[in-house]
Amino acid sequence: MRVFLTGATGLIGSALVPELINAGHQVLGLTRSESGTRNLLAAGAEALRGSLEDLEVLRNGAAQSDGVIHCAFDHENFEQSGAIEKQAITTFGSSLFGSDRPLIVSAGLGLPSPKRPITEDVDAPAVSPTPRSPEQAAHALSVQGVNVTVVRVPQVHNTVKQGLITTLIAVARQKGVSAYVAEGLNRWPAAHVSDVARLYRLALEKREPSRYHAVAEEGIPLRNIAAVIGQSLKMSVVSIPPEEALTHFGRVGGYVGLDLSASSAITQQKLSWLPTGPGLIEDLENMRYLGE
Repeated sequence: MRVFLTGATGLIGSALVPELINAGHQVLGLTRSESGTRNLLAAGAEALRGSLEDLEVLRNGAAQSDGVIHCAFDHENFEQSGAIEKQAITTFGSSLFGSDRPLIVSAGLGLPSPKRPITEDVDAPAVSPTPRSPEQAAHALSVQGVNVTVVRVPQVHNTVKQGLITTLIAVARQKGVSAYVAEGLNRWPAAHVSDVARLYRLALEKREPSRYHAVAEEGIPLRNIAAVIGQSLKMSVVSIPPEEALTHFGRVGGYVGLDLSASSAITQQKLSWLPTGPGLIEDLENMRYLGE
């Protein structure tokens, strides 16, 4: 297949490009920069210059492809980025409408967890509690008959980046302590980027509307994550009261105390997907810059 990929030079996209190419697919990657263009060409992909705000570019990329995988999102400004993403997903849907060409939309796992792991059959709320609403946009397209699949991603990691945990490391450096909220028993799911990339490819090749969880580890307690960060940075590990989380952690303060554990049992069965990459704690222990 010829695949149009947004976020092609990001953490997931950089692993997904070779995953797709090695499986015989062609990749057209969206990139905003000349360096991104060079990286995509060096990886054997084609490059399309533009951003999620360039709707005509998005239409063009989708029109010349057999499927679209959407992985791009700017986490620096959630409210603005959420509106841009919703418009981009809608644009992809209008380009793919009337065909069986698949659209794969990335979403987070920030859903309420009633003391059990979130499963793939748990629907996202009709109205997103955050400015980002990819699942709601995807659902609106599916009702119209577009072939839409949602991939919910956890803390995707390697030895350089780990999703929101990368921000926790930066906060620890700034504050001089590695912190968790309350008892730190709330859990975050995780998966190595190589396993996540393989799941996207399998979902693309399945070509069936569905919802998948790219989860290798159902939930790692935040206290354990803070402990390995503190050990590697040679600093104290402390508990922060819930009422001080926003002040201490900044923009991720609303998430640090949430229990977001998730299962991928249904996904593994549907896609014959078995995660094999390193665990989150192992990658945190082997980060090259933690001890600097």
